[in-house]
Amino acid sequence: MKSKNLLLVSLLLTINIIGQLNNELIWSTGTFYPKTINGINPTNDGEYYTSIEKNGKKIEIIKYSYNNNQKVATIFSNSSFSNFEFSDYKISNDQNWLLLFNSKESIYRRSSKSFYFLYNVKEKSLVSLADSTLGKQRLASFSPDNEKVAYVRNNNIYYTYLDNLNEKSITVSGEINKIINGATDWVYEEEFSIHKGFFWSPDGSKISYYQFNEKDVKQFEMEIYDNLYPSQYKFKYPKAGEGNSIIKIKIFDFKDLKIYDFDIGKNSDIYIPRIMWSKNNNELIVFKMNRLQNKLDLLSGKLNSKNTNDFKISVNEIYSESCETYIDIHDNTFFISPDEFIWTSEKSGYNHLYLINYKSNSENQLTFGNWEVTKVYGFNPEKRRIYFQAAKANPKQRELYYYDLNNKEIKLISKVKGTNDADFSSNFEYFINTHSDANHPYTFSINDSEGEVVKFLENNNNLNKKMKGFDLVDQTFFTVKNSIGLDLNAWIMKPNKIEKNKKLPLLMYVYGGPGINTVNDSWSSMNYFWFQYLVKKGFVIISVDSRGTGYRGKDFKHSTYLQLGKLETEDQIYVAKEIGKYDFIDSERIGIFGWSYGGYMSSLCITKGADVFKSAIAVAPVTNWRFYDNIYTERFMRTPQENGINYDVNSPINHVDKIKGDFLLIHGTADDNVHFQNSMEMVNSLVKSNKEFDFFAYPNKNHGIYGGYTRLHLYNKMTNFLIDNLKL
Repeated sequence: MKSKNLLLVSLLLTINIIGQLNNELIWSTGTFYPKTINGINPTNDGEYYTSIEKNGKKIEIIKYSYNNNQKVATIFSNSSFSNFEFSDYKISNDQNWLLLFNSKESIYRRSSKSFYFLYNVKEKSLVSLADSTLGKQRLASFSPDNEKVAYVRNNNIYYTYLDNLNEKSITVSGEINKIINGATDWVYEEEFSIHKGFFWSPDGSKISYYQFNEKDVKQFEMEIYDNLYPSQYKFKYPKAGEGNSIIKIKIFDFKDLKIYDFDIGKNSDIYIPRIMWSKNNNELIVFKMNRLQNKLDLLSGKLNSKNTNDFKISVNEIYSESCETYIDIHDNTFFISPDEFIWTSEKSGYNHLYLINYKSNSENQLTFGNWEVTKVYGFNPEKRRIYFQAAKANPKQRELYYYDLNNKEIKLISKVKGTNDADFSSNFEYFINTHSDANHPYTFSINDSEGEVVKFLENNNNLNKKMKGFDLVDQTFFTVKNSIGLDLNAWIMKPNKIEKNKKLPLLMYVYGGPGINTVNDSWSSMNYFWFQYLVKKGFVIISVDSRGTGYRGKDFKHSTYLQLGKLETEDQIYVAKEIGKYDFIDSERIGIFGWSYGGYMSSLCITKGADVFKSAIAVAPVTNWRFYDNIYTERFMRTPQENGINYDVNSPINHVDKIKGDFLLIHGTADDNVHFQNSMEMVNSLVKSNKEFDFFAYPNKNHGIYGGYTRLHLYNKMTNFLIDNLKL
């Protein structure tokens, strides 16, 4: 009996601990991780998809049918190969080969390198793609004709035929921090969102590729605290106003094993944010953009069948667009015929679909209205439908649609409000819909092309049930006006019951960068639970999308052009004053927290808004745009040489003397993106102004500041700072 009582007490204590929301539970236990569907790849026939399934050490690639989600086959199981570990895979068009990523190692935000292994599905054999003693490979991909694999190693491009695996090189000039073949440099990866720099022609007979000459780009060095004498990580990083890599575009032809140059003009101070093949096996499309990023030209380079020593690619301009401010680069370009492609542009005032025919030199705007297309998934040639995502209902949500070119009508195919995204089958007859909203994690379903659910794959019911045990509050949406009467979208999280006449501290969560919203009807993962924890501690949390954020039209987004930080800060300060008038808010206890651009914003708010904000947390902030990379910064600010006054007048470094409240500054010392230099310069200014502040550095951590208990430590530190300084 005594033993049973002790067991009951232990069980009750365990339940009590689990039911208490805290940072340990949020950041170190995995309690709130949602289930996802991993490694989805549609097969080339459009009838099946494959995905990765894990069960302990057993990792398998399973093939499923779209029309009933029945398991068709186990394509690969690592249990047959001594639990061979892999984290990702690619499948050839004929489904006879797999590329398996082993020992995957991150480089920067998007790039990585791995030891690739080839698996022959028919023969059930597993071999290394290349000699592992030569180093890891990058970006390996099958040719469309199922004959070859190409990849990058040590800044050179290699290929091998699948029938013999004899490695051959396309380039030999590659050298770290000097010449890059087939991949991109740091700033292209970060700001144009591309790290792969080579592309197969549709028939697999050619490879187009980038060559970056970054010899003269200035080098940045980061101290890595790894030994008795710390080492230095060195890479090329062009800051605002500084020189870029010199770029060449080349084509390798497997027929004659020759490399041909694509003529992009004599001006080298340009960007090539995209290259892609048209439907023509001999036509490469090159996107050419000026340094100011307000003029974009699409160039067509056609190869003929002649094989002469003076062979050159004939280049013609097929489309051009210009803007007084800037043009965003996108991946919404799809060729639907040899002379026509789908395009999106903000030139009407909102981002909409266009159909461009460059043979007849015509363009046709397809969608209209005060709403925005946010993503194009592709084109079904049989039904002549363009499938896309849009913020049509409001900027907070995402719906799925198709545009029918036959009847010129738009049809909604997502069934649930919130945020919807899609992975389409190759023939666009099915899609896997990923849905979430602000208060519910992801659900996954197979849908047909009209949007009807074929089968639910994952509802995250266990996580939803678990969440109910913590008495969580809803994140609710509202609007608040700024100083000139514009409605700004916002959300709020507050205790369900607030005692009459009780005043609560307010924490504002901010990002605020151009085109990026925090007020989204979508799942925000672990921050959602941290905000819930702060609500339980007695805080009210809000977030507001100020001027410059996205999906409200070009004028709203581009309003911050040439003066980043000015209007956004004015909006945050004004809103803080307005929310401070609510009867349950203590206007004397308002704090603000942001990361990256949000850290820049919180730093400006605690300085320019010193009379409003009692405390601020800035994680990995930009503190002067002079310290940041040139593609991002100049897109919105032009160069320091042209617009230096606005670089400085909106730099928090130059306003620290105004600070009255409590300021916590946090940064990872190995941040390759927003350099630790930003915080060091901020510290210099704070000390010069004799301002007290709190500062913490995470050694060898990058912009994400994670790994082991790092996130738990970081969020404990921020929680304690808020509690201590907002006097709970």
